[in-house]
Amino acid sequence: MIKGDSLKRVLYIDLTKKRFWIEERDELFSKYIGGAGVAIKLLEENCPNDLEPFSPDNPIIFAVGPLNGLFPIASKTVAMFKSPHTGNLGESHAGGRSAIAIRMAGYGAIVIKGKSERPVFVAIHGDKVFFRDATTLWGLEESAGRIIRNREGGAGLRTIMRIGPAGERLISFACVTLETYRHFGRLGLGAVFGSKNLKAVLISGKKDLSVTDFKEYRNLYSELLHQLSESEKMKKYHELGTPTNVLPLSFSKGIPVKNLLENELKGIENISGEKFAQKHLGRRVACAHCPVACIHLAALRKAYEDEPYFYRTVYLSYDYELIYALGSMLGITESEDVLKLIEVVEDMGLDAISTGVVLAWITEAFKKGVINQKQTEGIIPEWGKVDSFIELVRKIVYSETEFYKDVARGIDYASSKYGGKDFALTYGKNEMPGYHTGAGAHLGYLFGARHSHLDSAGYAIDREAMTKKLSPEQLAEKILNEEQWRQILSSLVICFFGREIYTPEIVIKCLKLAGFNLTEEELLKTGREIYANKYRFKIKAGFDIENLTLPKRVFETPSSLGLINKDFVYKAIALLKENIKSLL
Repeated sequence: MIKGDSLKRVLYIDLTKKRFWIEERDELFSKYIGGAGVAIKLLEENCPNDLEPFSPDNPIIFAVGPLNGLFPIASKTVAMFKSPHTGNLGESHAGGRSAIAIRMAGYGAIVIKGKSERPVFVAIHGDKVFFRDATTLWGLEESAGRIIRNREGGAGLRTIMRIGPAGERLISFACVTLETYRHFGRLGLGAVFGSKNLKAVLISGKKDLSVTDFKEYRNLYSELLHQLSESEKMKKYHELGTPTNVLPLSFSKGIPVKNLLENELKGIENISGEKFAQKHLGRRVACAHCPVACIHLAALRKAYEDEPYFYRTVYLSYDYELIYALGSMLGITESEDVLKLIEVVEDMGLDAISTGVVLAWITEAFKKGVINQKQTEGIIPEWGKVDSFIELVRKIVYSETEFYKDVARGIDYASSKYGGKDFALTYGKNEMPGYHTGAGAHLGYLFGARHSHLDSAGYAIDREAMTKKLSPEQLAEKILNEEQWRQILSSLVICFFGREIYTPEIVIKCLKLAGFNLTEEELLKTGREIYANKYRFKIKAGFDIENLTLPKRVFETPSSLGLINKDFVYKAIALLKENIKSLL
């Protein structure tokens, strides 16, 4: 079924015994395509229901799809694992060079299990796997990637995935950084790395990929490249990146402010995409095989403490979600302050969204007397005051006190212990993304397999509801249909920015050239099955679908569509529950 390349090959790595082997799993890739579809089946195979997230047997799975390395903007790798943050399904996507490096190394998926006795990094060079001592890299905040790159050599089709101190110290929302500016961000993959004493994974390869008809492939590639290059949305993302959404969402009252206490922030124009570009834009970079280059890097000029008039320039990636989580959510209205906070979050190796929402909860909890200075070790969090937030971030990672260990597990856990549950903005135990656009966004977070804005794009459904009123039945149907289709895109693996171009018709043409002959009906059926597989895993792992609720704050602060009607939402919740259970 898979023509001429090695997508069906799965590399298994045992960190405990320092051994590896390769299996051909044609049946998995033939049925579930790749990416998310294959990853969830590998997770089911390798992760028993009662396994603790920090068990050595918790697998780390990386999977790519048949369009990676062949078509433009098919640039993502899917990571799956049991999440230490939620206790059930952990799924995160990252770009950079990761997907093309895995394919060029000759694999469709990689499964990492076990625990090394001492810190280690794994170097995968094609069919060879090396276990390198990483003792001297453990504890480094920012230079580990450069050291590994210099140690292993090679360039181009190579990816380096690494963790920072947060992952080493098992912070439940620690991330994994790739190519300096990309991340497996949400749900704590960095902590799973740390629990295995795994500092980093390097992957490189030089294998070829083939297609069934090169002439037809070249024509289709050119057509897609033209559409992506000429799309007004893609041009927008190239020019300003996702921060182009800051001002429109602020205007529509859709960007959360100060832990969603408010929906307007005076001075927000100072942290808009336009302002960042004018003041800080240093360069743009792209993931492999992507013509858009939506990754925007800010040049932050920093003075040396002991050398007057001497400065260094730090390049930091910024996007809408970071400006929301480390800006508006904390009442910060200076772009330099947002960048300072981004820098420390990057150095620690934390997921920026969860970090910002955690800091916002701490600030409100402090102001309401839920917590005090004894617990914060003298730090007084204040909306808009970046220095206090920088101190708090470092405390969350390094402090050994009970309070900081508790918030290092996320605010679902912390609010259950200290109080402040009504203003803890979590969905299935994962912190809120940056869209308060209406019921669609919040239901998408709650029922998305990853509790992410990227699952069902409920905010886009809210935009539709601005001109066409939806019933609870219609809203539930749209959320389910969108997420089930996105299972196909995340199995190919397509960056969701290209979802409007990669229609079912185009996907079928691309898959045919990659060796798959599928109809649209078969694609949609596969998407439903992958979605069901994810939910089956979640529920067996302890996800309580029967008792899902939205944070109380969601109903108190007007959204882009005004105040959200609780009766409407809970009717839609009941419908979504029944629809999902019918799939299992």
